[in-house]
Amino acid sequence: MSFRTRRVIMSTPFMMLYEFFLMKYLFLLFGGLEDIYLLLLTVLFAILKIVPMLFEERKSRRITRFLDHISAFWIFMSLFTFFDLLLIYAIGAYIELPIYIIVLLLMIVPLITIYSYCHAHKIIVHEKIIELDNINQDMNIAHLSDVHFGSIRHKEIINDIRDKINQIPCDLAIISGDLADGSCVVEEDDFLAFRDVNVPIIFTSGNHDYYPGIENVHKACRKAGIIVLDNEGMEFKDLNIFGIPFSFDNVDLVGADELKSFIKEDKVNIINFHVPRNWEEFSRLGFDIQLSGHTHGGQFYPVTWIGNLLFYNMGLFKNRIGEKERYLHVTTGVGSMDYPFRWGTDSELVLLKLRKK
Repeated sequence: MSFRTRRVIMSTPFMMLYEFFLMKYLFLLFGGLEDIYLLLLTVLFAILKIVPMLFEERKSRRITRFLDHISAFWIFMSLFTFFDLLLIYAIGAYIELPIYIIVLLLMIVPLITIYSYCHAHKIIVHEKIIELDNINQDMNIAHLSDVHFGSIRHKEIINDIRDKINQIPCDLAIISGDLADGSCVVEEDDFLAFRDVNVPIIFTSGNHDYYPGIENVHKACRKAGIIVLDNEGMEFKDLNIFGIPFSFDNVDLVGADELKSFIKEDKVNIINFHVPRNWEEFSRLGFDIQLSGHTHGGQFYPVTWIGNLLFYNMGLFKNRIGEKERYLHVTTGVGSMDYPFRWGTDSELVLLKLRKK
């Protein structure tokens, strides 16, 4: 049983308690519903969440993926229904709301859900320019992260990414972790669509890639022709690229001395690291660019606002560290975590244009 599965099972009792009272106050707006029926609905939603997930860990099937979609819709809608109910009851404490106003306010939730679902399934290409001293030719990197291949976003997202990369003028594609998400087993042929990409693809593992078994993810990558850089480096034209894996468990990582010895002053030194951390440290070692993901940009409001206040949440950051200007690029990700919804962020593939300063 993976870490992700254990996390969901352990959180389910708390989720059931939340859903019980959420439905109780929702139905009270229309006269109420007996607690026994609320309890039965709560148990049904819990079964719908856990049972398909247990099957997906062994073999991914269309029916269990469909049931996972239904569960994801309910959980996403329940989050925004909570805020909607807060608003309705807060206003209702001062004035009596007509039933049609209550219905109109509640209709906001399915409208946000439909928009967020459609938006999450549309990959948008953003372009950003990085100016460098130590580059001799213009180069374009397709940077993406957090594909989250799994029971919610299955092979169709791999096909969409392949098509999108082939449509843009890039020399190289770099994936900054979480190619898989651990919600289903990763089989050897799952990433084969990437064989048809016209440029080399580099991948470095993120925390979610360990949940379905890092060996399974790497095996599927290599069969698809993806270059795996975990504690390894390579040169590509004017680029000198090193990949460091990230996991919440203990994994072997290279030391600062080895990273520093990897630096080549006549090339653009890039570090591929799933989380937007240690930017200043990597920059002082000599890396010009850090490529990261992990945050999803918060994925939807209000989490996006909180993330923007607390850390490098999304976008291109520049700072003079050491003797040069250094860059950190944090992509919002091309997939979505757990729930296939985005509101306020894009499912993005970023074309980084490296240009001579």
